This record gives sequence, structure tokens and C-alpha cells, in this order.
Amino acid sequence: MATMTLDDLVTQLRAAYGARLDSVVLFGSAAAGEHIPKRSDYNVLLLLKEIDASALASASAVARAWSDAGNPPPMTMTVDEWRGSADVFPMEYADILERHKVLFGTPPFDGITVSKQDLRLQLEHQAMGKLLQLRQGALLAGTDGKRQAELIAASLSTMMVLFRAVLRLNGETPDTDNAALAQRVGALAGFDAAPFVRAVQHVRGERKLDANDAGGALTGYIAGIERLQRYLDGYGASG
Repeated sequence: MATMTLDDLVTQLRAAYGARLDSVVLFGSAAAGEHIPKRSDYNVLLLLKEIDASALASASAVARAWSDAGNPPPMTMTVDEWRGSADVFPMEYADILERHKVLFGTPPFDGITVSKQDLRLQLEHQAMGKLLQLRQGALLAGTDGKRQAELIAASLSTMMVLFRAVLRLNGETPDTDNAALAQRVGALAGFDAAPFVRAVQHVRGERKLDANDAGGALTGYIAGIERLQRYLDGYGASG
């Protein structure tokens, strides 16, 4: 896999966009100390003063090189779009506001707030979507332990985003350690956190899931998300 550092990315983005470039922000696990070398990717928010087709084309080679290095293309918005979309993506905004590192430009966070109501609505929607997706995956995996373990690992990053949103909904600051995060949300929502802690250990390489463990772990994992969904549904009913 090709290598490209964050410094390389910023240098090339500045060359490609010139004066249009307003801010480059690292967010997610790498900004919070949960980045796992060779396993985690780097998530970058890119804010431009204006965007058109020619602007995107000018940075296409940079984006491809960044993708070839194992990272998603930068999340690219205009400054005005960024300042007006906290109600559309409250979970993502809450995560970026709490876990970020400004790599270039002016910190774009002044005046940005996340509504608790917006956060709850998106959280319930995303949790139900992830539950349905995991059930589909479980149907396809059957009793294949390798595929079951891959399904758990592929979903873990999203589940941690959901878990952080649950705690923020309750006015708590999420733990930066994903195992501790899962345990706290399990206690709050009333599910067994052990399958999620096991998933964290698996992804970190501390204790890999083998074919014999994966089926039971997936069963408990899905049961936990089912319980989380009921908790969120009740949270909404109580206002």
C-alpha cells in the first residue's frame, strides 16, 4: 500500500486548492488516541471557501493518492455548508467537535452547536439501520465463523460512533477507550457489553476471535444492539 502522511496531504491540498482552502481538520480515532496502525484510517474534514467541478478536479490526484494509502477521501464542504449542517449530521458534528485536530487554517468550530433533539433522532435512525444491516450480514454469514468475525469487525467503528452519541445524549463525555465506552453504554442501556469489549479486543489484535468464538459473539453483539434500539425508542417516548 502506498504511503502518504497527514503532512503530505495538507501540503498537496494547499497546492491544489490555493486560496480556496480554508481549513483541514483531522477527526475521529486518530485525533482521540484510538488509531490502530495499519488497521485504522484517517478521517479528514476539508473546508473550502467555494466548491465547483474544477475545484474538485484539481485535487483529484491528491484524493486518489490518499485513498491508495488506505484512507477515505476527505469529507469536503464549503464553509457555509459546514456552518449550516449541524442539524443534518448531529452525530458526526458532535464527534468532530469533541475529537479533532486542526491541521491547517482557522479552527471552524465557533458557534457550532448540536441540538439534543436532532442528535436523538439521528441516533435512533442510525441504530435501527445498523441493526438491520447486521441481521442481513448474519443471514449471509450463516455459521461461517470467519465471516461472522469479519462482520463484527467491520461494524465496530460505527457502533462506537453510536455509543458516543448515546452518552452525549445523556450529558456525559464519552471515554476515549472503546472498551470502557462499550461498558458504560451497556450499563446505561441495559445490555451485556462483553461482546462489544470482545470486538474491541479483536480489532486491536489483543485477543482475536476464532471460528469457534465468533458465532456466540455475533449473537450477543446483535442482542446488545436490539436492546440499545429499545432503549432509544423509550428515550424518545419519554421526551
